[in-house]
Amino acid sequence: MTDETPGAPVPHAPAAEGTVVVYRGATLFDGTGAPARGSTSIVIDGPVIRAVGDDAVIAGTLPAGARVFDLDGRFVVPGLIDAHQHIATPPDRPVAEAVLSRLVHSGVTAIRDMADDLRQVGDLARATLVGEIPGPDIRYAALMAGPGFFDDPRTHQVSRGGTPGAVPWMQAITKDTDLRTAVALARGTHASAIKVYADLDRDTVAAVIAEAHRQGIPVWAHATVFPASPGEVVEAGADSVSHVTLLAFEGTDEPLTSYKTKPKVDHERFAAGDDPRIEELFALMRRRGTVLDATAGMWASGALAGEGPEDAARAAADTGLAAVLTAQAHRAGVEIATGTDYETGPEDPFPALHEELAFLVRRCGMSPAQALRSATLIGARSAGAEDVMGTVEPGKLANFVVLEDDPLRDIGHLRSVTLTVKRGRRFERRDYDRTLRPAEVPHPVEAARSAEETHPAEETR
Repeated sequence: MTDETPGAPVPHAPAAEGTVVVYRGATLFDGTGAPARGSTSIVIDGPVIRAVGDDAVIAGTLPAGARVFDLDGRFVVPGLIDAHQHIATPPDRPVAEAVLSRLVHSGVTAIRDMADDLRQVGDLARATLVGEIPGPDIRYAALMAGPGFFDDPRTHQVSRGGTPGAVPWMQAITKDTDLRTAVALARGTHASAIKVYADLDRDTVAAVIAEAHRQGIPVWAHATVFPASPGEVVEAGADSVSHVTLLAFEGTDEPLTSYKTKPKVDHERFAAGDDPRIEELFALMRRRGTVLDATAGMWASGALAGEGPEDAARAAADTGLAAVLTAQAHRAGVEIATGTDYETGPEDPFPALHEELAFLVRRCGMSPAQALRSATLIGARSAGAEDVMGTVEPGKLANFVVLEDDPLRDIGHLRSVTLTVKRGRRFERRDYDRTLRPAEVPHPVEAARSAEETHPAEETR
């Protein structure tokens, strides 16, 4: 064709291969488990890290024309990963773009979108990848659940123009479903995973996971699928499970009939953090390598505070339960990823992931280094992307965050971010502070309430 146009501008495109840039003088926490080290250089070639090493050694190996940024001892950590986001329930492009921009300018270089309207999510993933808009990489899931789930209003929000349960990104599964075709349809959305959500029994969950793995796609599941219990979901081979409070249903003696008829949780039963049935579950998760997407701090957020004393009491009880179970999982050696499942209001300059990390340190017994590992290496593992992100190492994507203050001393120092590098592209925090006005964009929670719609975080209730 002779009349091809270049397409939309890509002002935030990844750095071009062959463009060598050096970040010198870093105090680097690389996420591999090694201690932080000073006087370190990070050499990137386009979107990929080429070398990491001592400043003096690296200086003697640089090609002519390499651009050098001197960090003067500033702290560098791998790009952060939010393992549980919803950016299109319901679809609202301006809100989503505002959230994505705030994320990347706050150190977040990748997210897991845990099932939304994938028609919009797929385009947003493409737009952040090629650089049409600023934002983290997006890995997203297509959802599968039992037919009874699909009268949930959220399924209608994300299936407009189609039938909930009968679109490739939101499928109703029965014992008669041709799972080979169902998984292939889900993969056709370019999803990174299948999310198993609700109203599926043990055998059906196991069959979905087996077929997904046969076709080379991971499964991200609710921790309890109802009637499938947490132990059954883990035993079936789920790669990750979401929402630590749902793990409490492993300890119930009441039947797990359906998503809508959950038995009441006895919070006091778990208050000591040593429930033996939960301990057995965590031992199984550790043996199977199942990642826990805890969403531990979500009930402490303003987004879920509710509108009365009953809502407040429930949020407080669930906050305590989440803290106790997450701490128990951590002590048991379960790998924990940092998902949020909500966002802070538009007046907040930083996203919910910063709150989740603070909650893990202040309420769940993690050190700042352990919380950072959860938000980097384990986040990458939860997304099936450990081969390309999660640590600052040669061969991985050039995804890292530059901070003025030491996050290993105080996790709150993540708010001292001055620069995010994502796929080699620089996102200066000062540009976000100066040019963007997120408060002018409706917050997704408030927008949903004004339209009498259900907020995605209500999936855990």
